[in-house]
Amino acid sequence: MGQKKFNIFLGILVILLLIWMMKGTFTQPGIEDLKGEFTEVAHYRNDNNTGPIQHVFAITLKDTLWSEMETYGNFKPHHKGGNTKVYFFIKGSPVPNQLGPGKENFDPSFNNACIALYEKSAMGNTSITKYPFK
Repeated sequence: MGQKKFNIFLGILVILLLIWMMKGTFTQPGIEDLKGEFTEVAHYRNDNNTGPIQHVFAITLKDTLWSEMETYGNFKPHHKGGNTKVYFFIKGSPVPNQLGPGKENFDPSFNNACIALYEKSAMGNTSITKYPFK
């Protein structure tokens, strides 16, 4: 009789652990949980899969929430040996709808509207620059 109670206890414990792990898996925070109403306006990814992969994003948001911008950038895709750049603009300001590769990723006429640049380098180092074109 004691062995049966132990097996029932062990079964309930395993089920509770599975429920706890599933809850943790499906309730992870994501981009939609961030404050700031982030909206992706444009995205560029080069076609070179054998060399450095470059991701460039143009994002609008409602307020200058610097820590939220960095968290948003951390959610964006990054590849080992590649580079990810996220340009942030305030909603309602001029925003580029086409991005390209290289050091200049959009038309310089949008530089004054850019409030921040998040960058993740090939080595995984991240940085956020406030008002990168001023």
